[in-house]
Amino acid sequence: MTDSVIMTGFGSPRAAFFGAAREALGAPALVLCASYLGFGSLIRSTDLPLATGLASTVTGWALPGQIAMVELWAVGASLLSIGLAVALTNVRLFPMTLALMPHLRAPGTPRWRYYAACHLVAVTGWVRSMQRCPTLPAAERLPFLVGFSGFLWVATTLATALGFWLAGLVPPAVSLGLVFLNPIYFMLVLSADIRQRSRAWAMAFGAVAGPIAHLVSPEWGLLGAGLVAGSLAFGLDRWLAASRADAGGKRS
Repeated sequence: MTDSVIMTGFGSPRAAFFGAAREALGAPALVLCASYLGFGSLIRSTDLPLATGLASTVTGWALPGQIAMVELWAVGASLLSIGLAVALTNVRLFPMTLALMPHLRAPGTPRWRYYAACHLVAVTGWVRSMQRCPTLPAAERLPFLVGFSGFLWVATTLATALGFWLAGLVPPAVSLGLVFLNPIYFMLVLSADIRQRSRAWAMAFGAVAGPIAHLVSPEWGLLGAGLVAGSLAFGLDRWLAASRADAGGKRS
C-alpha cells in the first residue's frame, strides 16, 4: 500500500459488512441476478432438476463454469469430463484470490475466516474489493468482501430458482442474452478503473489475443489468451517501471 492511498472507512467491521451489502444492492446485483435468471432458464431447458442448478450456484458460484457444466451434461459428457472442464474454467479464480488476500489480512483474524471467504471471491466481488479494500482500515476489509459478495451470492441463488420457474415465459434468445450481461458489466467496471497501467495493458492485449486464440483453439483459446495477455501486461509494466527508476537514478 502506498502512502498516496487515503484511508477511509465505515467506522466498524459491522458497518463495513452492511455498507458493502448496500453497495452490492445496485448495479452489481441487478446485472448478476439478470445473468442468473438466464442460467436458471438454461437449467430448465436442458431438463436438469432445480436442485442441480441451485447446488451449482451455492457451491460453484462462477457462471462460466456453471454454463460449461450444463452444456457438457446436455451432450452426454462423463462426470470426469464435466469436473475437469469446470475446474479448468474456474482456475482463473485462484490467481484472483492470491492477489486479493494480501489486502484482506488484519492482525488477530483467525485463518479459517480467510479460507471461508475464499469461496466468495468471484469476478464482480473481486473487482470491487480490489478497488475498495486498500482504502479501508484493516479490520473492515474482510467484512467488506463478505458483505458485498455474500449478498450477491444469496441474491444469485434466488435468481437461479426464479429463472427456473419463469422459463418458457421469455424467448430462449432473451434468456441466453441475460447470461452475457455479466462479462459485459465486468468489462465496464474494469474500464472505469483503468487508471492502473497494468490493467489497461491487460485489457488491450486481451482484446487482441482473444479473437486470435479462439480461432486457433475454441476450447483453450480463452485460457491461453488470458495467460498470454496477463503475462505480457505484467512484464511490460515491470519493465517500464524499472526503466523509469533507472532513468531517475541517472538524473540524480
